[in-house]
Amino acid sequence: MSRRGITEPTPIQTMTIPDGLAGKDVCGKAPTGSGKTIAFGLVLVSRLKRAKPSAPTGLVLVPTRELASQVCDEIDLLDSSRSLRATAVFGGAGYGPQLRRIGSASVVVATPGRLEDLISRRDIDLRSVQIAVLDEADRMADMGFLPAVKKILDRLPASRQVMLFSATLDGAVSELIQRYQKNPVRHDASSPESEPDIEHVFELVPKDKRLRRIAELLDEHSQIIVFCRTKHGSDRVARQLEADDARCAVIHGNRSQAQRERALEDFRDGRARILVATDVAARGIHIDDVPCVVHWDPPDDPKDYVHRSGRTGRAGARGVVVSLVDPSQRRSVVRDMRSIGIDVQFVDGKPPVRTRPGELGWLAKRAPRAMEATSV
Repeated sequence: MSRRGITEPTPIQTMTIPDGLAGKDVCGKAPTGSGKTIAFGLVLVSRLKRAKPSAPTGLVLVPTRELASQVCDEIDLLDSSRSLRATAVFGGAGYGPQLRRIGSASVVVATPGRLEDLISRRDIDLRSVQIAVLDEADRMADMGFLPAVKKILDRLPASRQVMLFSATLDGAVSELIQRYQKNPVRHDASSPESEPDIEHVFELVPKDKRLRRIAELLDEHSQIIVFCRTKHGSDRVARQLEADDARCAVIHGNRSQAQRERALEDFRDGRARILVATDVAARGIHIDDVPCVVHWDPPDDPKDYVHRSGRTGRAGARGVVVSLVDPSQRRSVVRDMRSIGIDVQFVDGKPPVRTRPGELGWLAKRAPRAMEATSV
């Protein structure tokens, strides 16, 4: 772990790993980016043994494809002895390669819909699962996955250990706890001390001035994630930014899995400085050191503001979240933010950091009409 720059456990890791290693059912409440994956990943690789073909001993349920792939990669990194093998299964990809990997995997990381399909096809046997993990349980509830989650958990042996991690433990998540966990040990790492160090800025910026503001922010930050409300809006914004020499990667529901993975890889490796995405990327993308998140459009659900913003300020780093608000949206943004406990103080769009000729950033070098974005 020290080779990866990880020398001290996070609060959620300190709280949950000992109980997980002791075989207890665990409920962990913690904000995004708090180190939950390593917490349950260490338990999986420490307690499980190699499985029989197509009969995994470990199961992790997650809400999105991207999170499935990233959790799988993290487990493989933690398994230094290579005694286990993890594989990710999710919709939007062919069955053949996933079935071949399931045959030799001890840990399956899955989205509920695809796993339910595999069960109905009798391609996987869950009767040997010893440890089950529900990651981002609140997000799975929000996305309507709970019926599938319940059907899957009902197939597990009665003696299994269940670890549940979520930003909230009430409502539908509470129902999962009561039904599928036995005397769970509860841990709450969501204290103010554990909250990410994020500065939230709300700027009044007309829609035709947003591209210029992105240019200014890119002068200040090495990389930016830009969230848009719609798939077509994401594509349009990316095209406009790339027309002004900004390399972008794009993620949304109409992109194939290969395109989404390539976009993440380009952004992680720095080949793209801007990741433009819909709320499909608001949960489940784990990229450390993203310095800035921009809300091009306010989210439809105010709770998604928190999930979007959680892409920055991770692993103890400081982050900045900038909401570009058209003056016509002012009242609705104030109302929505108040519903999640955020007091909005608007500022006018900031001027460029530097004003000498040639130092306004890539966009300032273009003709003025290139700076005007169509409404998304």
